Amino acid sequence: MSSKHILVTGASKGVGRATAAELARRGHNVSVVARSEEKLKQLQTEFPDAVRLYPADLTNVDQIEQLGKHLEIEDPLQCVIHNAGGLINKKFTDLTDADWYQLIEINLMSAVRIIRSFVPLMAENSHVVSVGSMGGFMGAAKFQGLSAYSTTKGALTTLSECLAVELKQHKINSNCLCLGAVHTEMFEMAFPGKHAPVKPDQIADFISDFATKGHHFFNGKVLPVAIQEP
Repeated sequence: MSSKHILVTGASKGVGRATAAELARRGHNVSVVARSEEKLKQLQTEFPDAVRLYPADLTNVDQIEQLGKHLEIEDPLQCVIHNAGGLINKKFTDLTDADWYQLIEINLMSAVRIIRSFVPLMAENSHVVSVGSMGGFMGAAKFQGLSAYSTTKGALTTLSECLAVELKQHKINSNCLCLGAVHTEMFEMAFPGKHAPVKPDQIADFISDFATKGHHFFNGKVLPVAIQEP
């Protein structure tokens, strides 16, 4: 397989970090984005020839624009894996407007802004992969305390479907992977005391395959990736 230039957001920990590392191991050039520069540097230390780090807060419009300027001088992007996201575990009646707006910014608007900004930087026949959640998958089980998270992740799935149509003229495919229980810090926040059956490096292997090959078979699809409920 030829080397691709792939951008991974939310790459400082969990699924994002594991996916970026797996892609680097496979010989791809990986641009990684997250707020924590220190954690991104640790990833770059492991893969100095493959990983380029771009610390940025994806809720900050100015920082996204600056990120785009940095990426303009790189090779065209052939895949964007938008994994960045956040979670608030709080009963619906306790959620404030500020809580809702915070997750809308992190889980939806960060994707809107980064994909909109990077379309001109993407090659033809490239792939946008949004990492969603079974919490946002229509018909899947829902859990107390996760209404804001699930609602905003559900919006991300709809965005992914819309992008398949909106980006068709650019020859860019868009799909969403709705992950089930993966044992990350976010999972522990959502389900304290429980243990997920899948580890980040296991799901990273799947996401890496799908990101580099899935657009040959899927477009505008929201795919559940889960073996059990938490």
